[in-house]
Amino acid sequence: MARPPASGTQHALRAGDYEAVVASVGATLRSLTYRGRDLVVPFEADEVRPAHRGATLAPWPNRVVDGRYSFGGQDFQLPLTEPARSHALHGLATWLDFEAIDKGPDHVTLAAVIQPATFYPWRLVVTTTFALGPDGLTQSVTAVNESDAPAPWGTGPHPYLVAGEGHVDGWTLELPAAEVLSVTPDRLSPVALGPVDAEDPQRFDFRAARTIGAAEIDHAYTGLIRDADGFATVRLTDAAGSGVAMTWDAACPWVQVHTADKPEPAQSRLGLAVEPMTCAPDAFNAASYEYDAGLIVLEPEASATASWRIAAIG
Repeated sequence: MARPPASGTQHALRAGDYEAVVASVGATLRSLTYRGRDLVVPFEADEVRPAHRGATLAPWPNRVVDGRYSFGGQDFQLPLTEPARSHALHGLATWLDFEAIDKGPDHVTLAAVIQPATFYPWRLVVTTTFALGPDGLTQSVTAVNESDAPAPWGTGPHPYLVAGEGHVDGWTLELPAAEVLSVTPDRLSPVALGPVDAEDPQRFDFRAARTIGAAEIDHAYTGLIRDADGFATVRLTDAAGSGVAMTWDAACPWVQVHTADKPEPAQSRLGLAVEPMTCAPDAFNAASYEYDAGLIVLEPEASATASWRIAAIG
């Protein structure tokens, strides 16, 4: 019996000029192309997924500081999955092997169960659908709380968007967000929320589209400027005007943006991470912050859904 690839079962999707491959481990978007052009930084099927690239984040996105939180009158300690900064990073689902429960040429629905543990004692069923259409790739994520007590919840994706040839520095970014969350420089722990044009607008204010240049960003934004239908859109384009857009609904009031800076020059700034989030970093400790961190509390048998779309520009 042949062993599966390192990233799990591969689900190839196609619709018109779009093609995508979704890997079962972490319900991961492994590749997405439009007319053969990459819209996200891909990786190989038999490669251990690098840097959460394309993973579905649940039951929290981003970080829980020190892995510690209190909920329902109890204190919990999560495994520190970001040991260099001593945080619990990107949830518990990123290495689960999701099962396909529905599949067609242009879509796949995957499901996995987050089982109760001492550090997260709730059972959640997580279902996600990837669907290709004329308007790009849409992913929706739904959680159902199958426990007998309320559960803290958050989700988001982790794609690294690609505008075209070259690196992040030469691409133009339009990011319709009025507020940015400052963080500590060493551990990226949340500090305070402020206007994007307050302290370092050259680094953080992309409400008017402009070249990213040498800006190094690994921050969460909110105060999103939305269209009449309630959608926010980030646009990333190259010098010729081609590129990629990511759009999400009101279920995600936050977005993390990361210029993917790495110590190794050959691996650095290959794509721009754009991660719509239902909650802020460290939302499991929402009471510690003066702003609304957006933590969702799922009552028993209740559900919550969020969705986003990636599409080509040009």
